[in-house]
Amino acid sequence: MVHLYQRTDQTEALRRLSFVCQEKIFGEKHKQKLFCLLLIYVFLPLPYLTGCELLSQNGAGAQPKTSGSIQKETSINVNVAIAKTGTIEEPLEYTDTTKPVREVSLRSQIEGRLLKLNVDVGDTVRQGQILAQIDDTLLLTAVNEAQAELAALESEVAQAQNRVSNAKARAKQAELELEQAQIDVARFKSLQEAGAISRQQAELAQTAAATAQQNLLAANEQISTEEKAVTAAQGRVNAQQAVVAQNQERQSYALLAAPMNGVVFDKITEPGDLLTVGSEILKLGDFSRIKINIPVSDLNLRNIQVGQSVSVRLDAFTGKSFSGTVTRISPAADLASLQVPVEVTIPNSNGRIGSGLFARVSFASATPSRIVIPETALQRGDGEMGTPRDKELGKQGDNTQSSEAKVFVVTGEGDKAQVRARSVKVGASANEQVEIISGLQPGERFVIPSGQSLKDGDTVRLSIISE
Repeated sequence: MVHLYQRTDQTEALRRLSFVCQEKIFGEKHKQKLFCLLLIYVFLPLPYLTGCELLSQNGAGAQPKTSGSIQKETSINVNVAIAKTGTIEEPLEYTDTTKPVREVSLRSQIEGRLLKLNVDVGDTVRQGQILAQIDDTLLLTAVNEAQAELAALESEVAQAQNRVSNAKARAKQAELELEQAQIDVARFKSLQEAGAISRQQAELAQTAAATAQQNLLAANEQISTEEKAVTAAQGRVNAQQAVVAQNQERQSYALLAAPMNGVVFDKITEPGDLLTVGSEILKLGDFSRIKINIPVSDLNLRNIQVGQSVSVRLDAFTGKSFSGTVTRISPAADLASLQVPVEVTIPNSNGRIGSGLFARVSFASATPSRIVIPETALQRGDGEMGTPRDKELGKQGDNTQSSEAKVFVVTGEGDKAQVRARSVKVGASANEQVEIISGLQPGERFVIPSGQSLKDGDTVRLSIISE
């Protein structure tokens, strides 16, 4: 009260001084202007004086202010968010380019000049369709020569077979002669015993029979010899037939047929080019499905399995996502990069997706959905809010060890809004976000501190950026 009275005396003195100055110093001309300035100086502090007087009255036992007035003066402005479910792990994403599910290079198997190329890039082909032709003049000549040689050898076989037939005929004749000689021997022996002929005549019959026996043996040996000649000639014929077949097959290589159904997606040579064995001519692809080979770290391989569904985005198809499937996981990692090749395929029945398109393959997180809040909303054991957890845990994002912390939960509405400290069980952490395993429910409001020091039961006001 003393200060209030002193201030009142000062105000009265200044007011009197203004009138004196107006009369004696400035004159009538400046009275009005100076008077306005003094009014501003004198009455501007009045609200302050009024407040001081009210405080003095309350201190002296005046009636206390209402709870609403106290609420407005003591409540703390806070940022509030709503607890929601989610995952802190970002989906694993890998990039590579698209390829046909099956790719074949059409190459030349012979040397020669490319005469015709019946297809171009983008053409659809059927298995067995003739795509190109190579000059086969030299090959045709080789086939004709081989066939002529084969005919000569076949003639030799025929001659050898004739000799076998002749030898068999001679053997048959020798056999008949032997039979007759044996009959003569028996007859002459009987005549000799009867005294009808001499002994010398009987011996001549025996000699003729022995000669017939030798002739038969010689004829049979000749048959064997001629049969061996036939076998040898037939062997030469068989060998020459293989030569003819080989030359004919080489000649067939002059016509290049499609080995499968597909689309021509690359043309390497043009008609007129000289080809060697192995020269690439065309590339064919089966675009009914598209495959993407992505390198995956062995640390993430445990979350991937054959048959798993993935999401594929292509830069060529902005805003569109394709559903893919893991079809193959390589059993061996690349020795240089230590990455494991994983094959992902996507259907392409309409053939719109081509080869060489940049693809982004995303694997959904295997972590179950939990409450996720900013890490700054936590109060650790040291009493500070938003103390970061193990930074290495934040980098990895797959540590599921839990710990205890506190979160300030907002209860009440409007002027009755208060914060309550609640213990929560914290799970994994990544990207400045943490999982809440228990202690907080979806839809509950919690405080995201912005520098204020809070305690249980504090009255708060929700900021304009609160959810």
